[in-house]
Amino acid sequence: MAKVELKQPIVQEISETIKDAQSVLVVDYSGLTVAEDTELRKQLREAGVTYKVYKNTLVKRAIEGTEFEGLNESLEGPNAFAISKDDATAPARIIAKFAKTAKALEIKAGIVEGTLYDAEGMKAISEIPGRDELLSRLLGSLQSPIANFARVIKQIAEKGDASDVAEEAAPAETPAE
Repeated sequence: MAKVELKQPIVQEISETIKDAQSVLVVDYSGLTVAEDTELRKQLREAGVTYKVYKNTLVKRAIEGTEFEGLNESLEGPNAFAISKDDATAPARIIAKFAKTAKALEIKAGIVEGTLYDAEGMKAISEIPGRDELLSRLLGSLQSPIANFARVIKQIAEKGDASDVAEEAAPAETPAE
């Protein structure tokens, strides 16, 4: 069997993995210990992110003619690929946070929703909160004015009840004759 025939299924697997991806990150993982790599993989898996090591030449073939072709420039040396289909910022967030403790881990580049970013751009994206957190912030912002309005109405109603009670408790004044 020819080498090309052996590599074709791997190229197909890479193509299928990145086909509907919202983001793909290229990460230099050299220097990570086995324990660190295992922990990183666990965190990424829990977030629904695919994290794999592929040969650069196979990735180049798989991304040829796709929106991820811009990553070709960063495909040198040992690389791992973090791919997310659901949350576009999850791989960058998790890897950047993990890289604070594991200094050997380095983000090289990434494509998020069709836009190519270098290492600095990916660090900026890593600071964007996740989808769930953004939705909860939005919901909180929408509920805040309604909750404040309800609180004011309640205070007005309580104040009105208090003035009614005060009027009933005070004896009626009789005109001085």
